[in-house]
Amino acid sequence: MRQRNLLIDPCWSASELGKAIPNSPHAVSVALPRWQDVINYEEKEANCMQSLKAIYPRFGLNPLVKEIASRAIYGCEFKKSHGWPFPNLKVAEKAKLYCEKKINGKVIIKEISGLYCLITNEDATPFAKAFWQHTGLGASSRQAAIALKQEHSPSKKQGENARIALAQRLSDIYKCHPSLIDLHPSGMSALSTALGAIKAIHPKKTFIQVGFPYVDVLKLPQEIFGGSELFINTNLEVLAKELRIRKPAAVIVELPSNPMLQCIDLPAISKLAHENGALVVADDTIGSALNIDPLPYADLIFSSLTKSFAGRGDILAGSLTISPQSRWRKELSEMVPQNALAPLSDADAIALEESSRDIKVRIPRLNQACLSLKRKLEQHPQVARVLHPEYCQNFKKIMRADAGYGCLLSFELVEGLSKAQHFYNSLRVCKGPSLGTKFTLACPYVLLAHYEELDWAERCGVPSHLLRVSVGLEEPRSLWARFKNALES
Repeated sequence: MRQRNLLIDPCWSASELGKAIPNSPHAVSVALPRWQDVINYEEKEANCMQSLKAIYPRFGLNPLVKEIASRAIYGCEFKKSHGWPFPNLKVAEKAKLYCEKKINGKVIIKEISGLYCLITNEDATPFAKAFWQHTGLGASSRQAAIALKQEHSPSKKQGENARIALAQRLSDIYKCHPSLIDLHPSGMSALSTALGAIKAIHPKKTFIQVGFPYVDVLKLPQEIFGGSELFINTNLEVLAKELRIRKPAAVIVELPSNPMLQCIDLPAISKLAHENGALVVADDTIGSALNIDPLPYADLIFSSLTKSFAGRGDILAGSLTISPQSRWRKELSEMVPQNALAPLSDADAIALEESSRDIKVRIPRLNQACLSLKRKLEQHPQVARVLHPEYCQNFKKIMRADAGYGCLLSFELVEGLSKAQHFYNSLRVCKGPSLGTKFTLACPYVLLAHYEELDWAERCGVPSHLLRVSVGLEEPRSLWARFKNALES
């Protein structure tokens, strides 16, 4: 498959709706080049959905995974049956149990080509979809391609060598022993393992999340792990009171938040949590472990390696790191392996190991590229505000020496929604979900993540016309020219 150079030839025009970004059978982004395309995607408009050649893997079934599901449900007696392929029987049984607890719908498991497909009737399907999306434990596109005999299966030894190399690479970044790092099929599956381990330590307690959340980081503990409460207000006195009253199992935080790109005061919140017997779980995906060091304060760090660590946009993976300083280190070292339902597959590990070899060179370049675009946008009269961690003192408290602020920024335009729509349609960069790629990727993030709760997001200070940009490695003057032209068109 010929690879298009998305740095100089982005997938941006109306005619490219639905194309895989990048041009790979394993792409995790899909072209939604116009504002209306995003709305049509969220409303499942037929023409839009039929145009999609890819989809973000947890929000739907990659075409290869979909083919496995189609084979599994062929001849099924269920009315309006759906298939959900998982990598092993243990995960499929966990999904089946979740569905059966929620509703008395019909659910069966069928093995097909080495994968295990949960098959649901119409009533059980919404719950299977929720489990699939929130946990990130679905079969990967590479596993599906191997099952379909469209790709070669690597040897177990190759896969194990790749996982060893990845654990060593991550341990070098986090400055901890490789034994404290676990690899997972996605960032959300890493969080799922973390929450399972914490529930084993504190079985009767629920969770608290502080700061505006990524949708599935909030939904996973709420829907799958017995409950979680969200506190947008990060005032330390308020949080101290709530922690004393609620005594949660853990406090979950994002470093920084998506898409507002602001950090909570991690050292202070960690102190409050630990005083009340709660663990701290941190998501460092956006900040990047090369830029920030939460390990002195967080007991567990989960990360989506799909994003900046991989950089390619066609690998789904995650990691979970136990802090060597955690008072629960011993218990977590026992419970994390027991609650890990699926490993990162051999094929995905090999692809990730290859793609992340340049991580220490690439991340600083992405940091600088984002900072450069951020400063240009701040100076433009059409831009009302730019959101970025540069002026966030809480982010700076956990920054590493000589590090940067990550590849992500968000911004609002002076004229609001109408201008944002016109700008987005005119912007000549790749447009779709995900972040951290070598090429720039823009989207109206709030529409994609919170379409069913836009009023709630607005009340939280997150407007629907906010534009989010993952800045890539395009030539800086050329990239700014594209933004400037769209701003002034």
